[in-house]
Amino acid sequence: MLEVLNLQCTRGDRHLFSGVGFTLSEGELLHLYGHNGSGKTTLMRTLCGLVAPTEGEVRWKGEPIRGQRDEFAAELLYLGHKNGLKDDLTGIENLLVACRMAGLALREEQAWEVLERMGLRGHEDLPARVLSQGQQKRVALARLLLSKAPLWILDEPFVGLDVAAVALLEQVIADHVAAGGLVVLTTHQEVALTSGKVKKLRLGWKEDGHV
Repeated sequence: MLEVLNLQCTRGDRHLFSGVGFTLSEGELLHLYGHNGSGKTTLMRTLCGLVAPTEGEVRWKGEPIRGQRDEFAAELLYLGHKNGLKDDLTGIENLLVACRMAGLALREEQAWEVLERMGLRGHEDLPARVLSQGQQKRVALARLLLSKAPLWILDEPFVGLDVAAVALLEQVIADHVAAGGLVVLTTHQEVALTSGKVKKLRLGWKEDGHV
């Protein structure tokens, strides 16, 4: 369903990667890894259509994503380094707003249940600005429990989480894949999810300067 064909990206005068290609079908997870500065976040943003490649193409269901932006966006959930929370809104309010923007119907009582499952009991109605980094991350990740998007692109989703939250997130991702979903993720942490039978793509420099 997701095809990446001969992607090349540069940032200013700096070459990040070239010749990147892979396919991802229903029920598959791709672990993207490489050293800092290798272009992992740029590649993920390119997969989402947020960055235009210098060369190459990203296709969804056989068609270039540039020609189906609205349709593709409706079937994609992207969580980047930033949590995307409004500081003055509570966890509940942030989740309601995020779901409304994604076109998902969510009742307030459902939002309370999801945040409780994410380990935020007692913090659901606090402004995001007073939450710890890990708590803010949990609010952002709560969207995964509600998402109906088949494609998840997750940039370092385990950062800032304690052991219990990591285990929960691994299960949520594993359940999504088992149900036929597609996942592309980066992580510097050793997690069971990326050590099993998954696809892997390493970004880095060879002697010729290419990926």
